[in-house]
Amino acid sequence: MLSGRRFFRYVSEFFHAGWVQGFPIMTSAENETGNRAPSMTDVVKYRTIEGPLRAFFVVMTLAAVLLSINQLFNLQLLGYVLLDNRYLYALAGIFLSLSYLVFPLTGKGAAAGTVPWYDIVLSAASLGVAGYFVWTGEQALSSGWEYAAPQTAMILSFMFWGLILEATRRTGGLIIFAIVLVFSLYPAFADKVPGPISGFPLPLEDAIAFHILSSESSFGIPMRAFGELVVGFIVFGAALQQTGGGRFFNDLALSLVGRFRGGAAKVAIFASGFMGSMSGSVISNVLTTGVVSIPAMRRTGFSRPYAAGTEACASTGGVLMPPVMGTTAFVMASFLGIPYIEIAMAAALPSMLYYFGLFVQLDSYAARRGLKGLERAEVPSLRETFREGWQYLFVFGVLIFVMVVFRQETLAPFYATALLLVINQAFPRTRLSLQGMTNLVLAIGRALAELVAVLLGVGLIVGAFSATGLAGTLVNDLLFIAGDATIVLLVMGAITSFIFGMGMTVTACYIFLAIVLAPALTQAGLNPLAVHLFIMYWGMVSFITPPVALGAFAAATIAGTGPIKAGIAAMRLGSVIYFVPFFFVLNPALIGQGTTAEVLLVLGTAFPGVWLIASATQGYLAFFGSFGDGWASLVNRALLFVGGILLIFPGFEEFHLSQIELTAIALAMVGGSLLLETGRRKMAAA
Repeated sequence: MLSGRRFFRYVSEFFHAGWVQGFPIMTSAENETGNRAPSMTDVVKYRTIEGPLRAFFVVMTLAAVLLSINQLFNLQLLGYVLLDNRYLYALAGIFLSLSYLVFPLTGKGAAAGTVPWYDIVLSAASLGVAGYFVWTGEQALSSGWEYAAPQTAMILSFMFWGLILEATRRTGGLIIFAIVLVFSLYPAFADKVPGPISGFPLPLEDAIAFHILSSESSFGIPMRAFGELVVGFIVFGAALQQTGGGRFFNDLALSLVGRFRGGAAKVAIFASGFMGSMSGSVISNVLTTGVVSIPAMRRTGFSRPYAAGTEACASTGGVLMPPVMGTTAFVMASFLGIPYIEIAMAAALPSMLYYFGLFVQLDSYAARRGLKGLERAEVPSLRETFREGWQYLFVFGVLIFVMVVFRQETLAPFYATALLLVINQAFPRTRLSLQGMTNLVLAIGRALAELVAVLLGVGLIVGAFSATGLAGTLVNDLLFIAGDATIVLLVMGAITSFIFGMGMTVTACYIFLAIVLAPALTQAGLNPLAVHLFIMYWGMVSFITPPVALGAFAAATIAGTGPIKAGIAAMRLGSVIYFVPFFFVLNPALIGQGTTAEVLLVLGTAFPGVWLIASATQGYLAFFGSFGDGWASLVNRALLFVGGILLIFPGFEEFHLSQIELTAIALAMVGGSLLLETGRRKMAAA
C-alpha cells in the first residue's frame, strides 16, 4: 500500500509531468542539518550542454534577442525590419531549435550533458522548417496560404505542427500536450461531437495549414504577445537574478522585518514577492527563496506545514505582483488590446490585499504562539544592504518610470536591462566575468525556449476555437445555464479555472479560459479587465490548493512535511485569494476602475475587511488579543470572519443592500464578536 504522502507525490508528478521531473522528497534530517538542500538543479528538466552546441545555443539566443531589439526599436539593421509573420516565424524557429537541445525526450535525460543525435536532427528541422516560412512569409500573406496552401507549404505545416507538439510535451508536460493535441485536431471532427461543443468542420490538411499559416492560431495572440512584450521582460528578469538581484531583495527583506515577531515568515513574503514578480514561476520561486526562508522559519518556531505553506503562498502571490507579473499579464494585454501598464496598475491593489492578508495571518500566528524574530546576527544592516544593492531599486525605478510616464512598456525592460548591466559591470564586486555573461545568456535562452514551446502549443487551442466558431457557442451555452444570476456564472467560472489550473501552466490555463469563459462573463455585463484578472487569479489558486497544490508540495519537500498538510496550511494562509477575485469582479473600483471617490471608498473598507478575515482565521486580533479554543470562541471568530467579508463585499443588488448598509451590518457583527469574546474571557477568568 502507498502511504498518503507517496500517493499525493505521485498524483502531483502525474499532473505536472515535465514541471517537476526528478523532484526529490527530502527528509527532515537532511533539511535541518543543511547536508542536503534542494536547489533548482533538483527540479530542472533541462540538460547542461557543452562544447560546440553550447556556443551555438549562446549565439542563437543572442541573435534572437538582437532580432527582437531590431524589430521593436525599428532600428532597421541590415536595411529592413521583418514583416510581423516573418519575425514570429524566426523567433519560433530559433527557440524551438534550442528547446530540443536543452529539454530531453524524458525527465531521465536531464541528467545527461550529451545531446543525442535525434535531438540535433529535430533542432535542425525546426530551424529549416521555420526558415522556409520566413522566406515565403510575404508570399503567404499576399496569396492567402492559410486557406489555399501549396503542397510544399502543406507538408512543412504538418512537420511544424509535429515539432510544436513534441516541444510542448517536453516543456509543458503530458497533460497540456494531450489537451493541445486533441484541440489541434478538433476542427477535423468538430461536426461529429455533441451539441454544445460542435462546430464547423475542416479537412485535416486545411486545419493544420490554418494552425501554422494563419494569424489566429500558433502565431496568433500568444506568440504576438511574446514577440512584442514578453522577450524584454524575460531578459530583464534573468539579468536581475544573475547579477544578484535575488540576494539583494532577500537581504532587504531581512533587514526590514527580520527581527519582528515571525520575522522569518515576513521575510519570505517580501523576498518571494520580489522574486516571483521577476521570474513568473511559482516552483522556481519556492526553490530559490524557500531553501533560505523555510529553515529560518523552522528555527524561529514555525511548524513544518506552516513554514511550507507560507513559502508556497508568498511565491504564488509573486506572480500576481506588478511590475513584472510573469508572462500571463502580457498575453492579457494582447487579448484586451490595452497597454500592459494598465494591467499592472489594476493588479496592484488586489495583490496588495493578498499580501496584506498573508502578513496579518503570519503576525497573528506568531503572536498567538509567542514566537520571536531572527537574532541580530542573522539580520544584515539596512544601510549596508542599500549600499551594496541600490542599483537594483534604481533600475526598477527606471523600468516603472519608462512604462508609466513614457508609456513604453515594450521598450522599458530593454532600457532597464542595459542600465543594470552597465552599472553592474562598473563595480568590481558585482562585475560578471565572461563565464557569468555566458550563464546569463544561457538562462535567457532556456527561459525563452521553454516559453515559446508552450505558447506555440497553446496557440493551437486558440486556432481550433477560431476555425470552428466554438467559442461563441460555448459563451451562449454558459449564459443560458447561468440565467440572470451573475454569482452563479462567477462560481462556474471559478471552478472551471481551478480545474484547468491543476493540469496546465498559468499562461496556458489563462489563454484557454480567455477564449472560452471570459466572453461569457463579459457579456453578462462585467468589467472586461476585472474578468480577465478573475480567471488569472483562479487559475493560480491550484498552486496552493490540494489535491494538486504544486507550490505547496514543492515547499513541503524542503520543510520535510507531508504535502497535504502543507497544502492545507497554504489554503488557510492564502484564504484571501479565494475571495478577492469575486470582490473586484463585482466592484471594479477595487482594481482602480472607477472614480477617485469610489476607489478610496472601497480601499477604506477592503483593507480592514482583509485584516478581520486574516485575524479570524488565526484566532488573534491585533490590539485585542487571542480568541479561545472552545466552541464559543469559534462562533465569535466566525462572526469576525463574516464581518470582514461583508466589509469588502460590494453590495447585494439582489437583496437591495448597498455597500454602506453592508458595512453597517459588518461593523455590528464585528462589535458583537468582540463583546461576546470579552464576556467569554471574563467568565473563564472568574
